Amino acid sequence: MNPTRQLHDLGQSLWLDNITRGLLTSGTLRRYIKEFSVTGLTSNPTIFDHAITNDQSYDDSIRSKALAGESGEALFFHLALEDVIQAADLFRSIHDATGGVDGWVSLEVSPLLADDTAATVRAAAQLHARARCPNLLIKIPGTPAGIPAIEETIFAGVPVNVTLLFSREHYIAAAEAYMRGIERRIAAGLDPVVASVASLFVSRWDVAIMDKVAQQYRNGLGIVVAMRVYQAYRDLLAAKRWRKLAAAGARPQRLLWASTGSKDPAAADVLYVEALAAPDTINTIPETTLLAFADHGKVGKLLPLDTGHAEAVLAEYTREGVDIDALAARLQKDGTEAFAKSWQALIGRIAEKSQALAKAGPP
Repeated sequence: MNPTRQLHDLGQSLWLDNITRGLLTSGTLRRYIKEFSVTGLTSNPTIFDHAITNDQSYDDSIRSKALAGESGEALFFHLALEDVIQAADLFRSIHDATGGVDGWVSLEVSPLLADDTAATVRAAAQLHARARCPNLLIKIPGTPAGIPAIEETIFAGVPVNVTLLFSREHYIAAAEAYMRGIERRIAAGLDPVVASVASLFVSRWDVAIMDKVAQQYRNGLGIVVAMRVYQAYRDLLAAKRWRKLAAAGARPQRLLWASTGSKDPAAADVLYVEALAAPDTINTIPETTLLAFADHGKVGKLLPLDTGHAEAVLAEYTREGVDIDALAARLQKDGTEAFAKSWQALIGRIAEKSQALAKAGPP
């Protein structure tokens, strides 16, 4: 059996962490859904920057919108929504068949809003309303300003993918924001079913310490942090607070593994996919990692529920000089800044293309 199908059958969803117009129009994404059991898709500013830079199939849309007077973020979101809506259509049958549990696509609010709660809430509502897709998650970072925005957005009934989470504490803050939003909906007599996922970034931990620890500790910290978060996730689902919400009809905020492509050439290209096999979770993986896992990946032991082991291993990293809490905060800050930088590059790239294509006139 294809290893991607094995993951699907054990209860883990595989989502593709990529989107390009060519991927959609060539039939490639449709093939991944059929052959590799891909059941969702995520995007981010860096992915869109690469797509629009390298894929000429955006040029006609950019030209027509530029000639109509659109520019900047408005032009970008038109392009992004065209792609996301098409992707959402491909996953709609999965979304319907699973009762809304799976089959989601994600689109991020502007990363420049990461420190602005009110603006994030407005942007999330506007994007979701414009798309008119029942299977669209709006990505909001789990930053200090993002956490209250998540609560408000869930309360407003807008599905949320919480991004840029790096630690157990980040995850718990996101989960509690989700639950507060649902609790407020129940108190207001509103439908408690509002989808959400919480995205833990994994490989960036190992990149951050690669040159700072002994060889034996490389490419292991992200997995141990994930194990710790998985334990917190399972504990939350067993807790009285969640059981009360579930009894009222609410659905769990699913835990999602993000940043799961291997960054170290010396590590296995399917390292994080194999290590993070776990029921009731999602793994969103780059296209190259998906193809590698489909070709030679193996589904072995499941991610264990063993917080004692995780804590013992984390203590070893502490002895190696890694301050887990400080590094988590820095990774979230760096991730926010990196997405903002990609966003600015993306908007600049669109402006350059707009000017060149408008000047050149019709093809």
